[in-house]
Amino acid sequence: MAPRHLQHPGVRTGAPFESHMAAGIRLEFEMAPGSSLIDGLAFHLEERGIAAAAIQLEGGAFEPLRYLMPALSSDGVHAAWYSELHAPHGEAALEKGCVTYGTRDGAPFCHCHAVWQEGEERRAGHIVPDATIISRPVRVTAYATADISLLSEPDEETGFTLFHPLLLRRSQKAAARFIFARVKPNEDIIETLEAVCRIHGIASATIRGSVGSLIGARYEGGARVADVATEVFIDEGVVTADGSGSHVAITMVDTRGGITSGRLMRGDNPVCITFEICLEVDQASRK
Repeated sequence: MAPRHLQHPGVRTGAPFESHMAAGIRLEFEMAPGSSLIDGLAFHLEERGIAAAAIQLEGGAFEPLRYLMPALSSDGVHAAWYSELHAPHGEAALEKGCVTYGTRDGAPFCHCHAVWQEGEERRAGHIVPDATIISRPVRVTAYATADISLLSEPDEETGFTLFHPLLLRRSQKAAARFIFARVKPNEDIIETLEAVCRIHGIASATIRGSVGSLIGARYEGGARVADVATEVFIDEGVVTADGSGSHVAITMVDTRGGITSGRLMRGDNPVCITFEICLEVDQASRK
């Protein structure tokens, strides 16, 4: 099977991924109605000094909801792009989603992919965080750190503005250790996460609240998504340094609005634009 590959406008510099490991904490809270998605998250995270977080969302609702879909590029430059803004009427009941939380231009910023009920239809896509308002309480589980920042800034290779992890200070001993990573385009997501484990000297890690895009999908069992641009979040997963027992289960929406879920096939799922990952180091890997 020929590998799937996208040509991006810029030149790759550095390794296939960026990653840093630091101490962190798990936080659980509920976002109250009335604020935007980004303001609701920042209200709880800024006061704790959190600079980076991988977040899982569940339940609640948004009104209004503003979102984008993955789309093919029409500018002859970018490898993929976004659809026009979708602005449905009425309340959208959130099923689940994931968020990467960091900063852009010195202010809190986040990247959110989610699934929700829009009238009688189940939809998924990229939520616009400052224009989407919480209308019913949303439950949040955050894997967070003050020792790493996630900075959203222009990326030379893709021509997009993307999150990059930056180490602020060396990790201290803590109940939890997290690796925040960004996987670059055209790299297989599972094999690259295994390489992240190896470079940090850990045997295994659990994937927490991670957001990104793939060039279509190849699922275990033979199901396929034949597309270029997608929006993805990871439902659950484990990766190991030696590849034994690695598995990654995702939810994906493609350019036609089709929603699929399942375990990815190892070695045949390259990243489209970027994939933001949080790994929680398993107890047996800690020194």
